[in-house]
Amino acid sequence: MKLKSAAFLSLLVLQCLAVLTVAQNDFDFFYLVQQWPASYCDTERSCCYPTTGKPAEDFSIHGLWPNRNDGSWPSNCDEGSSFHESEVSDLVKRMQQEWPSLACPSSDGVRFWSHEWEKHGTCSLLNQHQYFQTALDLKDKSNLLQVLKDAGIRPGKFYSLEKIKEAIQEGVGYTPFIECNVDQGGNRQLYQVYLCVDSSASDFIECPTFPHGRCGSEIEFPSFSSLHDEA
Repeated sequence: MKLKSAAFLSLLVLQCLAVLTVAQNDFDFFYLVQQWPASYCDTERSCCYPTTGKPAEDFSIHGLWPNRNDGSWPSNCDEGSSFHESEVSDLVKRMQQEWPSLACPSSDGVRFWSHEWEKHGTCSLLNQHQYFQTALDLKDKSNLLQVLKDAGIRPGKFYSLEKIKEAIQEGVGYTPFIECNVDQGGNRQLYQVYLCVDSSASDFIECPTFPHGRCGSEIEFPSFSSLHDEA
């Protein structure tokens, strides 16, 4: 009788753990978040360029984040899964160019990529290579800087928030969420662009929900090329 009770309890614990794991990994869509480097660097906190040098004047990836329709999100779904650069060795050059870290002190990006994998990637149902390649490919597909240039929106000027959103919606095909921050002069500026991706991470979709946050009606699209070469 004791053996049967122990076996039943063990089975019950395993079932509960399985349910918790599924719940933790459950999500409805992804946010592909791209940041504008000038808006990261011209704030009070400033920035540090990567050890590979100053990035190009282009949007860079912040992350590919699983999210739920109710606004919540899973995180750190597998504490035993650490980032291994060897898993993405063929992607490292692209990641250095398109997914650089601007945090201080200067780095090669590995710590940033590790954070993104461990917090978000482990919940994505993708392996490490799939996760990073998917984010890179989606960034290239959105081609945000070119989309804005095609609409006459270029770094170094102020634009209406609606004009920026409409340009991205027209160019990508889906409505973005624009996150702003404030530069050292107190100007609200384009900081990050959120685009939504289906749960299989295969294509963009309309966002089921947007993050919270506000921008002014007129925002700056600051120039990165005009910033000094040593951050």
